[in-house]
Amino acid sequence: MVTADRQVYDVYCKYCGVMYQVLANRDDMHDWLSGAGCIQDILGYLSAGERELLISNMCNNCWNIFYPKVDDDEE
Repeated sequence: MVTADRQVYDVYCKYCGVMYQVLANRDDMHDWLSGAGCIQDILGYLSAGERELLISNMCNNCWNIFYPKVDDDEE
């Protein structure tokens, strides 16, 4: 949960090179980085795109280019 102990984390997308800022609780980031649990449980208040950026250094824009949504009707 985001509390007063928030910190801005600068994360670069390794594909497009854009720098993003993710605002997260410092203790939550420590817990996730130390393997205390799954990112969606510990940092569930972040968007899926922000969590993916932290996991893989791929921004949401690049994710949508590499993995476009497939319309089920097209299959």
